[in-house]
Amino acid sequence: MAGITGMGTTFNLPNYAGELFAITPDDTPLLSAIGGLTGGGQTTSTEFEWSTYDLRDPAQRTKVEGATAPTAEERARGNVRNVCQIHQEKVSVSYTKQAAVGQMATPQSAPFNGVNGSNAVTNELDWQTTQALKSIALDVNFSFINGTYVNPTTNATARQTRGLLQAITTNRIAKGTSVTGATSATDTITSTGHGLVDGNKIVFTAVGAATNIVPGRVYYVDQIDANTFKVSTTNGGSALTLGTASGIAFTKPWSTALSSDHVNDLLQLAYDNGGISEQFTGTLLCGSIQKRAITKAMASQYGQYQETSRNVGGVNVTTVVTDFGTLNVMMDRHMPQDTIAAVSLEQLMPVFLNIPGKGVFFDEPLAKTGASDERQLYGEIGLKYGLERAHAVMTGLVI
Repeated sequence: MAGITGMGTTFNLPNYAGELFAITPDDTPLLSAIGGLTGGGQTTSTEFEWSTYDLRDPAQRTKVEGATAPTAEERARGNVRNVCQIHQEKVSVSYTKQAAVGQMATPQSAPFNGVNGSNAVTNELDWQTTQALKSIALDVNFSFINGTYVNPTTNATARQTRGLLQAITTNRIAKGTSVTGATSATDTITSTGHGLVDGNKIVFTAVGAATNIVPGRVYYVDQIDANTFKVSTTNGGSALTLGTASGIAFTKPWSTALSSDHVNDLLQLAYDNGGISEQFTGTLLCGSIQKRAITKAMASQYGQYQETSRNVGGVNVTTVVTDFGTLNVMMDRHMPQDTIAAVSLEQLMPVFLNIPGKGVFFDEPLAKTGASDERQLYGEIGLKYGLERAHAVMTGLVI
């Protein structure tokens, strides 16, 4: 169901009778577990920094009796930076729309029957503001997982916070085949020698200016030749209109089913580099497809799998016993469906730019210009992800 742009009126925001249900899920598991839109750190700059250090590799370092002190070996520190990304929404509702809570949309064709019930929304401005807040929370959660880093030299370009998946550079396991440099025109993608067949499933990793496709979701290949293909949301469904775009990239998933060894390979990579050392916050972050794969893989490993749960940062998560301890399994709708991440949650934190006199995230009225009320929601938020080697990611898995 498409939204509207501009002012909300009695014509473009009709009232209906009966209980109100949300079509779009508004849960934000990762963001909620690490602090939400109110908890976390603060900064006084659009860019924020944290530092890291390491110790030398251990060895059996011996000294002879009476030896002088060895040469000093101080430990150096390194720095990591990220930026606060601006999240801003506007709500505009006419006076008439706010007042006409009893004006219901009526049938425009036979049989012209009325229905019992009342309008579920009695304060349109407050309701629209609440939905804008939910939309921002979803955007923040998505950015914290999938964000690509941009720190521009002028304010003509928007800042973009680096998400967790981009931040992980050391502990990466790539399954499947990555394809870059594809382009689109209308509903057709051109990728020379793509090697796909009808009915294959792919996941886009970059979409450029293409419309109707979202990175991380599953799409079906259809109407192909050696160098071009179309995609749909269902096998054999109607081709999606993509428009003209370049810089499209996608993954042809691995054909091997996930096993407990694959899960433990990922966890070992994180553990060997200093991650998942705190059992309560060590987490496997995944989408719905990989959640099922993890459950099946661990059941195969241990013969009988019984899922338990616990609360982490106010979020209920399931747990799974692995060779590296009892790990949380957190499903997040914004995780790419071909990806699993091993995450040390204690190292993650939202960081807010504190606006003087307003706070870190606020709702304020805008200047009056006509017979409507207008408000804006505003916050500048970035992700602090700690030591990137404390996390690990596996991509290109079976979908």
